[in-house]
Amino acid sequence: MRVPSHMGNMQAMLKQAQQMQQKLQEEIAQIRVEASAGGGMVAVRMDGQKNVLGVKIDPEVTGDVEMLQDMVMAAVNEAAKRVDEEAKQKMGGMLGGMGLPPGLF
Repeated sequence: MRVPSHMGNMQAMLKQAQQMQQKLQEEIAQIRVEASAGGGMVAVRMDGQKNVLGVKIDPEVTGDVEMLQDMVMAAVNEAAKRVDEEAKQKMGGMLGGMGLPPGLF
């Protein structure tokens, strides 16, 4: 039985989409960002899966626990936002290459 050409095209498109998704996931995994709060008194490094890779805390802020907590939270949130922005850029670039209409994803 012969597969209609439109079915073959669909299978090829699905395979291409799967390959692109895998490549995108690999690229997102390579993302590394850093964000700081309190004028650099707290800095957080994060990867593309939003795992915290490192935290730097200036010893001057260790005396004020509430302020330190707020700065750590702000730095982590900013790092997560930056991961989202970079991932979105990578997705936009990749999906743009597929010729899909803007705003589809």
